[in-house]
Amino acid sequence: MLSPQEQIDIIKRGTDEVISEGDLLKKLEVSVREQKPLRIKAGFDPTAPDIHVGHTVLIEKMRQFQELGHEVIFLVGDFTGMIGDPSGKNETRPPLTKEDVEENSKTYEKQVYKILDPEKTVVDFNSRWMSGMSAEDMIKLASRHTVARMLERDDFKKRYQSQTPISIHEFLYPLVQGYDSVALKADVELGGTDQKFNLLVGREMQREYGQEPQVVLTMPLLEGLDGVKKMSKSLGNYIGITEPAEEIFGKIMSVSDDLMIRYYELLSHITLEELDALKKGLASGAFHPKRAKEDLAAELVERYWDAEASARARAHFEQVFKKKELPDDVPELEFDWSDGEAPVADILNDAGLVVSKGECRRLIKQGGVRLNGEKLTDPQMKIAPGEYLFQVGKRKFARIRPK
Repeated sequence: MLSPQEQIDIIKRGTDEVISEGDLLKKLEVSVREQKPLRIKAGFDPTAPDIHVGHTVLIEKMRQFQELGHEVIFLVGDFTGMIGDPSGKNETRPPLTKEDVEENSKTYEKQVYKILDPEKTVVDFNSRWMSGMSAEDMIKLASRHTVARMLERDDFKKRYQSQTPISIHEFLYPLVQGYDSVALKADVELGGTDQKFNLLVGREMQREYGQEPQVVLTMPLLEGLDGVKKMSKSLGNYIGITEPAEEIFGKIMSVSDDLMIRYYELLSHITLEELDALKKGLASGAFHPKRAKEDLAAELVERYWDAEASARARAHFEQVFKKKELPDDVPELEFDWSDGEAPVADILNDAGLVVSKGECRRLIKQGGVRLNGEKLTDPQMKIAPGEYLFQVGKRKFARIRPK
């Protein structure tokens, strides 16, 4: 096991804040002296079935703790998911149904093992202790925090001041997340910067229950492909880790040079020394940004798929985007033109090239849809029955013909 200070140097890579570094050093000193691993907790609410690379920022940090010899607990918030995390929300978030949570939870375990070592990962569910709580237990839990303290939270404070409704059940979320740390006897809890309040509640809860408070480690929120907003499936600026290898590779290649460095810091497995050398090489011009992006894209595709898929994705990118050729495997699909002319949005939505007709119309306005090589400009455009080659964005192609 590395020395406490060596471990801290690795742990701090890419982090936003450690509360507190002194506490973490003391815990690591005890861990090394007694040869006892720390218990590292990170919670994930199953709000959607798929994990994107924004989620993996925390999971990658968990992997680092694993490699340092510590015990990692991937906590699925199947109970808190039914409350709905109010962090960063300006209105009450609709709680998920039990069925939604159960369905989404099923896919989480398989996906996280693309990054974490399954032999060294504990997957737990907070319903294990929360579902057995009685009304009396919940009242006792609620008594350990005050409304004034809750209203110190920025999003609650803004909503209260603007007279935007705050539902009582939203106050339960930080309490339950905090109690999770008590139930698991966590030494360290990881979370995004938007989770800081909830993570600190965990420290307070542990003190209330006579435990040594956990160290809080916050990670930055990864910007999506637009380089501005937090990566989100609802915003369409995400890279899903279960997406086709060619899609992942192409999306990484589309990020800006500045964002590429941030992705390296938070997602790549290269060493701190290699990262420093990369930054210097890019700054001096000795290393080309496009080559750096290709290497990062290849690394991530290999992690989420395998080496063979990574090589194929790289070759596909060379063929389509450098040589401006069509891929060899353009899917051929059929569309029912029985009603005569049909809107392009209907055709592409039916073909699965867009997630919705609204997204299609938006992409057309942005110049992101081509028909037989020509860029479309009319979001309401209709076309007669025939055979067409569509391109959506830079990576999606399909030949559409009548049924």
